[in-house]
Amino acid sequence: MCKQNNKWKYQGDSRYEKVYEKMQLLGIQDITTDRQHKNGTVVWKLPIKNNNSGKTNIEVASFSTGYVRNQNSGYSNYQLNKRCQSEPEYFKLESGDYRKFETRGCKLIPIEIDRLEYLISYCLKNYYIKRANEVVNGEYIPKWKYESYKNEYKNRVNEVNNPEVKVIVNGHRYNVI
Repeated sequence: MCKQNNKWKYQGDSRYEKVYEKMQLLGIQDITTDRQHKNGTVVWKLPIKNNNSGKTNIEVASFSTGYVRNQNSGYSNYQLNKRCQSEPEYFKLESGDYRKFETRGCKLIPIEIDRLEYLISYCLKNYYIKRANEVVNGEYIPKWKYESYKNEYKNRVNEVNNPEVKVIVNGHRYNVI
């Protein structure tokens, strides 16, 4: 954990304060080390377990180079930046013809606060909303199971709010309203 703590960074500027407020609401921790801090990197730990290991929480990072990455949810860190088509390059072949070459690259985000705001939005959409049927301790609940729990809960609420009282008199059943 960073001895200098990045908390000071989130104070005084309204955009940083909003990011910090969202972090608090979502339970995100800033776990930047001193070395990362010196390099201009910010690392966050989400309160959501990895799907891969299930033992560690998801970590995401913002780098001064303009990249935003997931730090630990796969075999290697991967970019979370939006992808864009690069400008085509043309290479002359020995035959005199030209070969067109295009790639897809990451759209870099050069300003730190823009990266942090993007990171919050990305995490909300891809980890909090898409994986909303995971409970706080990171256990995954399949959608079908969630639906059955929801229906069972709904039935119990209806029983409490609309109880049926039945009385049997001389073998005849009467509902009391």
